[in-house]
Amino acid sequence: MVKAQRRSNRIWSIVMTIVCVLWMYPIFMVLMGSLKVPEAISTSTAFQLPTSETFAGAANYIDAISRQGFFSSLLYSTVITVTSVLAILIFCSMFAWYITRVNTRITKLLYGLCAFSMVVPFQMVMFTLSNMADTLHLRTPWTIWVIYLGFGAGLAVFMFCGFMKSVPIEIEEAAMIDGCNPVQTYFKVVFPLLRPTMVSVAILEAMWIWNDYLLPTLVLDIEKYKTIPMLIQFFKGGYGRVEWGPMMACIMLAILPIVVLYLLGQKHIIKGVLSGAVKG
Repeated sequence: MVKAQRRSNRIWSIVMTIVCVLWMYPIFMVLMGSLKVPEAISTSTAFQLPTSETFAGAANYIDAISRQGFFSSLLYSTVITVTSVLAILIFCSMFAWYITRVNTRITKLLYGLCAFSMVVPFQMVMFTLSNMADTLHLRTPWTIWVIYLGFGAGLAVFMFCGFMKSVPIEIEEAAMIDGCNPVQTYFKVVFPLLRPTMVSVAILEAMWIWNDYLLPTLVLDIEKYKTIPMLIQFFKGGYGRVEWGPMMACIMLAILPIVVLYLLGQKHIIKGVLSGAVKG
């Protein structure tokens, strides 16, 4: 029995290793492409490793940073991601706490709407959303967080509600007996307990917002503001010409912060998801 279990574990380890290698292969090829001279990147040579003749060193990275306003795009992406994630964490955690503790038909309906929002395709509302953002003057990196709050609330509320159902209500009742009002109870008692789920939600939402291309393109004034994903598209020139070297270098620079963030908090993702899966 033990030998069979070990054999099964070994097989699964081999299979998952192969899957991981296949998953990482495109990223590896983008990295190799970012180190080639532009003339060496084509459909016939895309999967070849750099040689002494085709190796470009850091030239593509310098080109990607020095042109197209890379640092301004980096600033806009950072502002949008940080403000949106903070808004999602604060508002959605408070909302989840309320609808978990106040058990009425209205709160059940609100929870159902949040869960339903996770399955609604963005394409169904993108044109209406663009018009609404224009009407409400949300077309800047400092105001677009309002829209991301709406789209990111479904997953966040779902995970926060799952965790809140596992928190004994007696802790909050004891705080209220000691004189805390509901706001003090939330920030002094409930908020610290939400830390594992907070980290998990923050990483998942940050990965989505940082890499999002469609929503900023529809909402932002592209003549003034470009995020990193939008900037990458500007390496496509006229008549089908594409600057593959700088584009791939820009892609590698764009994914580096989110990879570091994921590696630092990956254990919290699993912990937060499991705590958010508690049945009430």
